[in-house]
Amino acid sequence: MSTLNVDIWSDLVCPWCYVGKRRFDRALAAFPRREDVRVRWRSFELDPGGSREPAMSLPERSHRDLGGTRADTDRRMAMLTDLAAQEGLVYRLDLARAVNSFDAHRLLQYADREGRGEAVRERLMSAYVAEGAVLSDLGTLADLAAECGLDPVATRAVLDDGGFAEEVRADELRARELGVSGVPTFVFGQRYAVSGAQPVEVFSQVLSQTFTDAGDGTETTARLP
Repeated sequence: MSTLNVDIWSDLVCPWCYVGKRRFDRALAAFPRREDVRVRWRSFELDPGGSREPAMSLPERSHRDLGGTRADTDRRMAMLTDLAAQEGLVYRLDLARAVNSFDAHRLLQYADREGRGEAVRERLMSAYVAEGAVLSDLGTLADLAAECGLDPVATRAVLDDGGFAEEVRADELRARELGVSGVPTFVFGQRYAVSGAQPVEVFSQVLSQTFTDAGDGTETTARLP
């Protein structure tokens, strides 16, 4: 195998996805064949029917969906915040508001086309988990994209005109075809799938194994959880 394609389905309003991204990035940076790996981020909505209006905080949403006591919710949020800190990420989940992420995914599709996808993706993820940015607000999205070098007028025009909606839907259709039901999900060369914010060592192992299997002619298909 000369080139390995890694497809990553992720949602911006998923705090685990940011942790997973950082761990995968670390594994990829240390991988000897880094230059032979092509990464494509794919759109995925955890709550496609969700409101664009900010309401509950992430802890409140977690308490509603997962139940338990308030102390249970606080422990879950504290655990996730600590794991994020180990990856150098700052989380203020009490500020985060779960909203519909469709427009944010449209922005990322546009940013990827313009060569600014990595910077915009990082900025949106950080703004959501650390600053309470409302990622359904078109003005907020355009402002955050402008911080990463995208023209704010052109970006706002894309957002206002519904641009890149088809690209988002195509990614979501592909996820359904593969059986991807949660994020983050990493598919390596259409051979192996890793679900969740796995340790760096797991990503490193799968990168190596995918190249090895391809080199010996092993025929496999993506193994999804």
